[in-house]
Amino acid sequence: MNIILLGPPGAGKGTQARRLVDERNMVQLSTGDMLRAARTSGTEMGKIVADVMDRGDLVTDEIVIGLIREELEKDQASGGYIFDGFPRTLAQADALGRLLIDMGENLDAVVEMQVDDEALVARITARATCASCGEVYNDNTKPIPADGKCSNCGSTEITRRADDNEESLRTRLLAYYKQTSPLIGYYYAKGDLKSVDGLASMDEVSASIAKALE
Repeated sequence: MNIILLGPPGAGKGTQARRLVDERNMVQLSTGDMLRAARTSGTEMGKIVADVMDRGDLVTDEIVIGLIREELEKDQASGGYIFDGFPRTLAQADALGRLLIDMGENLDAVVEMQVDDEALVARITARATCASCGEVYNDNTKPIPADGKCSNCGSTEITRRADDNEESLRTRLLAYYKQTSPLIGYYYAKGDLKSVDGLASMDEVSASIAKALE
């Protein structure tokens, strides 16, 4: 099963992707992770990525699609793929669709994690993350343990993102709505869109996603 997770920054896509990886043996294809890995890989595609990034230029859609193709060619996901951070635009959605057809793959579902902006701002400005394992904490609902150690892995490297403040988050939300939200209508028209409440508890969101993928 191949799926896309859609939702604004802070909606919890990364958390739910990790759960799908653990529970369904899927592979998470994060655009950011792929670019960072490619830059130091020494491959021809990696050299192209490094050159573009070193110049300070934006990585083109063609490069990202090339990286995704390389990952699909590895055939490493018995449970399928989760596309995280891509597509972000209608042009990228078209390109991904053509690539999947070319690779003999299907897009089985697009899961939109719906949120209320004000509630999201309140949640994200209280967020902290373990740098070692990615465990997420929240000052209001899941505080950092009193001993400062991650309850999942024991690391003391629990940090807050510099842009997890109200001004930065509202800027990121505006960019999302301008650039990425048209994908909701795009995939709805194709009959692929499933929507879940992204502000429910992590377990409730996981259950809603599981139901949407049935």
